[in-house]
Amino acid sequence: MNTEQPLISVPVAVVILNWNGWQDTISCLDSLIPGLPSGSRVIVCDNASTNDSVVHIHRWADDLSDSAIHPTFVTARAERPIRWVEYDRAKAEAGGASDDPSLVLINTGGNLGFAGGNNVGIRYALAQNYNFIWLLNNDTVVNATSLSGLLSRMQGNPQIGMCGSTLAYFDQPDVVQALGGSRFDFKSGKGAHIGLGETLSGTRDPQMIERSLDYVAGASMMVSRAFLNEVGLMCEDYFLYFEEIDWAMRAKGKFDLAWASTSVILHKEGASIGSSQRSRPSATSLQYLYRNRLRFADRHTPQHFWSVWRSICFEAAVYLKRCDFEAAKIIFRALIQRRFDGEGTL
Repeated sequence: MNTEQPLISVPVAVVILNWNGWQDTISCLDSLIPGLPSGSRVIVCDNASTNDSVVHIHRWADDLSDSAIHPTFVTARAERPIRWVEYDRAKAEAGGASDDPSLVLINTGGNLGFAGGNNVGIRYALAQNYNFIWLLNNDTVVNATSLSGLLSRMQGNPQIGMCGSTLAYFDQPDVVQALGGSRFDFKSGKGAHIGLGETLSGTRDPQMIERSLDYVAGASMMVSRAFLNEVGLMCEDYFLYFEEIDWAMRAKGKFDLAWASTSVILHKEGASIGSSQRSRPSATSLQYLYRNRLRFADRHTPQHFWSVWRSICFEAAVYLKRCDFEAAKIIFRALIQRRFDGEGTL
């Protein structure tokens, strides 16, 4: 039964990954911090940014720079200055200190990708004994119900391992990007956001949506300590994309996926890497999208590997027809690669 229970306020660890996106990260922090329960921590993991992102975040926290301008969706802004501490990866994964302030900045030491960077923050949060960890994209803004909706849904059913939010477009806040997450077509290796393009205020059946969920959208994803202890952290060899569906597949039969309908997030969608579902993905996005479609199929659904391969062939042909030779070249490179680090069929 899908119900969001009366909230019992508990501390939460929020993990935000930054890579050259300090402006978005500051905007996210400014909207996030006012609504955090006592004892919570925000953990910003910087994946070796090359634009002094960490310095800019320092200055913002110390109240030495202007804050972001938010849409009316944001109900409160962070009061500064904000105490912070900075760690390298080794110190963070060892658990930092028991009296760490509410803002923890971690230099991961390299561009570890989506899973690798977030996993550093998750290890810190586990060492600090948090029971709920919220993975939040840096290109989002939140309000007072964004976190409370997730927590109340998770607290209402201990069988829930992963819970997603309602994502709406930052530049069209009345338009849905995803209701919790996506369905996944295993024969083509492609996901489709549930509720994409619908009006935010529409009436929906939460149970039907949760039955449709194959994975939770990583832009806003809360996981429980019990889930992490049994299923483990995100798989890091994807680097970018397919981490969420891989996580969900590994959790299948052990934990439920859920949607917190009252947890609404505005998402700028792919700001760091130039990806967007409303435009042609960047070259970096294409590289990992197609490589990982094949990798995921080979790992989890080998019976569908060749149907995924054929689907990708068709998409490459479409790019060729459009004279987008860069995209076609990237896709064909993924198709002809016969193995990934010695794993499986490829």
